Amino acid sequence: MESIPSFNSYIEKSIKENWDKDALTDYKGATLQFKDVARKIEKIHILFESSGVQQGDKIAICGRNSSHWAVTFLATLTYGAVAVPILHEFNSEQIHNIVNHSGSKLLFVGDVVATHIDESQMPDLEGIVYLPDFSLVVSRTEKLDYAREHLNEMYGHKFPKYFRAEHVCYHVDKADELALINYTSGTTGFSKGVMIPYRALWGNLDICMEVLGKNIQKNGNMLSILPMAHMYGMSMEFIFGFCGGSHLYFLTRLPSPAIIAQAFADIHPSIVISVPLVVEKIIRKGVFPKVQRNIVKLLLNMPVVSKKVKEQIRKEVTKAFGGNAYEVIVGGAALSQEVEQFLKSIDFPITVGYGTTECAPLISYSDYKDFVPGSCGTPVKHMEVKIMKKNPSDQLGEIVTRGTNVMLGYYNNEEATRQVLDNDGWYHTGDLGEMSADGHIFIKGRIKNMLLGSNGQNVYPEEIEDKLNSMMMVNECIIVQRENKLVALVYPDMDEVNNMGLTNHDVETIMEQNLKELNNTLPGYCKIAEIKIHNEEFAKTPKKSIKRYMYN
Repeated sequence: MESIPSFNSYIEKSIKENWDKDALTDYKGATLQFKDVARKIEKIHILFESSGVQQGDKIAICGRNSSHWAVTFLATLTYGAVAVPILHEFNSEQIHNIVNHSGSKLLFVGDVVATHIDESQMPDLEGIVYLPDFSLVVSRTEKLDYAREHLNEMYGHKFPKYFRAEHVCYHVDKADELALINYTSGTTGFSKGVMIPYRALWGNLDICMEVLGKNIQKNGNMLSILPMAHMYGMSMEFIFGFCGGSHLYFLTRLPSPAIIAQAFADIHPSIVISVPLVVEKIIRKGVFPKVQRNIVKLLLNMPVVSKKVKEQIRKEVTKAFGGNAYEVIVGGAALSQEVEQFLKSIDFPITVGYGTTECAPLISYSDYKDFVPGSCGTPVKHMEVKIMKKNPSDQLGEIVTRGTNVMLGYYNNEEATRQVLDNDGWYHTGDLGEMSADGHIFIKGRIKNMLLGSNGQNVYPEEIEDKLNSMMMVNECIIVQRENKLVALVYPDMDEVNNMGLTNHDVETIMEQNLKELNNTLPGYCKIAEIKIHNEEFAKTPKKSIKRYMYN
């Protein structure tokens, strides 16, 4: 394996080089400069050391994205402890289970999470720390009590004059050393602890620095939309942003479309990293109503003026993402083909990447200039990818990958590890796909989601869902199999339904028309028997994929 430098050295280097620059801001709130982050990290290190935290001990962090969440995570890694990021959307039982399963010594919690958890359900915890002000919620040792009570005194004693950049000196990690355990609910309902080594964090950072760092402005702004407790948000937004010297903004609240739109306008991010849901809502709600007017359609069909019209539309779309983004990277799930084709038609800098938590997360990516519609890029540096087919004549096969980014395995779960990591080091993703001659990867769906059509043909529900999602009054949908028939469950676009004053009967009539149009585009073996109206949004994973297992 290649020589891999200490990951923590990148954190140290960024802090020293950007000492007096803005680092972390809670949107509409306080800002920390890199030197402030360094001071807070140092205080947490003193708290750890004085309360008996050892290198390799587990430190759990659960709360919405915030500057103090980021500081705690950085402090944990640079101390040599193991971070256990927990998604704040998890319910209290899930949080208790993860804390207990990981053997975490301390738990840092946000304001909302603090009201939901029950410390009696986590008997081995030594303490719970409140993220907003680092106060103690629960302490079970005298050492922790003393450390927190005398923290400022000990900090002042260690640095009697003042804390300077030359005082910053962090844990020198080894490539295969465990950095964090990431528990992901995925779409199967079973949460596994993915053991991410430092080499995987470095591999992802190295890729981002090389392919993105050169294209975005130094010390530019980045908006953190994705949860940092998820590897996509952690690696692509947070770690890359911080180590690259960017000024990171955290929404610190539920990321509604209105809040995100306002934040883009205020922050003007130098790059946008998102899940499809955010991009699709911006385009469908804010852009399509303007460009689908008859006059615009007419102008787009006139060769002389269509180029100018497309330029104007591209400016509008660029403005919707803050007006300053080098490109918009979509990951976590497939982007709607309708939205993707529209953005490519106006030469908007859109691209789609591919990864998994088990690869921390990057497997493939291409710059927007090399992006091929329908694909999710080419294998990234440090990673090999191949399509493993059961039969040489098969068009599709399972996407497998190996390299620097791949996990160590699942924490305390050797059986689950053996199921996905083979003896040659290949990680089996469970995704079906194909690869073009020039290396672009095309994902067709999940192996476990594949259904059998009426004549035994393989049916990939994701492809049908993509078509249906672009039809009238469809907000989101899922294709399921009921009594050997394919059924579409549809949650209608209730905003439009209410705005237009439509009745339930009207919506049913529209869905009947959608069903006819959809089936006209589908082969006989995968036609949909009926559309059933679903009265609420589908339950989703943190990366906004529908939890299919709940509806099958």
